[in-house]
Amino acid sequence: MTANNSTMPQRHSRWSVFLIVLGPGLVVMLADTDVGSIITAAQSGAQWGFKLLLLQFILMPILYIVQELTVRLGIFTGKGHGELIRETFGTGWAYLSVAGLSIATTGALLTEFSGVAGVSHLYGLPRAVGVILAAATLLTIVWTGSYRRVERIALIMGLFELVFFGIAWVSHPDLQDILHGLTHAPITDKNYMMLVAANIGAVIMPWMVFYQQSAVADKGLHPENYRHARWDTAIGAVLTQAIMAAVLIATAATIGRLNPNAPLNTVHQLSEAITPYLGDTWGRLVFSLGILGAGMVAAIVASLAGAWGWGEVTGFRHSLEHHPKDAPWFYGIYTAIIIAGAVAVISIPDLVSLDIGVEVMNALLLPLVLGFLVALAMKALPAEHRLRGPYLWLVLFVVILSAGLGVYGGLTSIPGL
Repeated sequence: MTANNSTMPQRHSRWSVFLIVLGPGLVVMLADTDVGSIITAAQSGAQWGFKLLLLQFILMPILYIVQELTVRLGIFTGKGHGELIRETFGTGWAYLSVAGLSIATTGALLTEFSGVAGVSHLYGLPRAVGVILAAATLLTIVWTGSYRRVERIALIMGLFELVFFGIAWVSHPDLQDILHGLTHAPITDKNYMMLVAANIGAVIMPWMVFYQQSAVADKGLHPENYRHARWDTAIGAVLTQAIMAAVLIATAATIGRLNPNAPLNTVHQLSEAITPYLGDTWGRLVFSLGILGAGMVAAIVASLAGAWGWGEVTGFRHSLEHHPKDAPWFYGIYTAIIIAGAVAVISIPDLVSLDIGVEVMNALLLPLVLGFLVALAMKALPAEHRLRGPYLWLVLFVVILSAGLGVYGGLTSIPGL
């Protein structure tokens, strides 16, 4: 990927440099709190109260450790994830990785568009109306903008997720209940451990790895920006898990206290369960903004990850700094991903089964994606930045734990298993 060196002025104060670098980590982390993750957090709070709240904070460093590797690879090689796999391990492995990415990306679009469809249903609109408007918005944003413009719009959309902090506040959680939940974890209960695995599996998505490394390269970040880029990733990791915690707190203090068996498999079911505690009109509006923000930023990130990945593996032009006429395959693949996701959600009647299928698929892909990530960090980086020593063992532990529990959570979400 060609770095846009002109975007990084040479002389700036420390804070202005940080603001220039800020973006890839924050965007990808806000996308991590997507529609499926919000539903997972809501189910956790409704079924187990505050007993899964501590896990949300434990996952902050785990998320940072994994995504920091993408920052390191993007900055010190100047190349996207797919391109680096091709150069390091060969074309065959590169096509395998991008094939997995394509599956994960398409699945992500199904989940995000199903969230948009759920919001449409809340206001009595056909699902096609909301999904078509969302798809048209996503196509317009990318076809008419540079990387920086797309990043700013994604950040604005993602910040709508902050409404979940307000929802948690007005749900009036009991401090004693929170403290009790933080210190009690029924780890011998199979159903509890299933949700533990689901929360871990929801933290790292395959398309996040491709997106952040490619975004770092497309933005033109250099080794002198490494420290600021790590802070960007760390802040994003804290923020996204704090949003997950807010959703969990809101549902634990409301649904979990009065109706813990309420079905929460869709956006509509979640809204129907939680808005009576928030006020019907106001609660539905605020909740809808949060869901739309989560779904739209995740859709941008996942679809761009797919387009970047194919560009990096095949060698065609693949930068948002190129005009669509100069990079037709890049913009064409992005468009195809968006349209395929929109048509599938409009056409398939059972969105619950669709979302479960996507969760299983993403979970099964994690070993492949994280395996490539660690292998690149050990082999493709300059010697002084490669994984080694105790930190290597920590990363291996985190990756094996995330992939293993992600697969477990995905498989156990299949009815009958």
